[in-house]
Amino acid sequence: DVREQLQGLMERVEIAPSSCGGNLDLVRKAITAGFFYHTARLARGGYRTVKHQQPVFIHPNSALFALQPRWVLYHELVCTSKEFMRQVLEIDSSWLLEVAPHYYQAKELEDGSGRKMPKKAGKSREELG
Repeated sequence: DVREQLQGLMERVEIAPSSCGGNLDLVRKAITAGFFYHTARLARGGYRTVKHQQPVFIHPNSALFALQPRWVLYHELVCTSKEFMRQVLEIDSSWLLEVAPHYYQAKELEDGSGRKMPKKAGKSREELG
């Protein structure tokens, strides 16, 4: 069990366990710190990776496929008929500057939130209610 392994490691190095409570943003931000280079922004017709502007798409089996959040982080790309992102997580673009200032510049992370998008596209879970 992963949880037990982590608890054992924390005890070994004498770190007191703590919880994020109900704040899952802390967990999502921690994942962002580890995978900051696997990010994409919503664009016309799909997504584009932040650094290389490579066209990518959320895999149709993903729970986020229909939601189309503005910013996502992914674990892997799978190339079939298109480059599909798998294991996708909605993120806040401001986290990227916070966790990887050595990799990103503020100009790269401007989200163009004033651009027109379909009604639900680009909205966060909080905005959708």
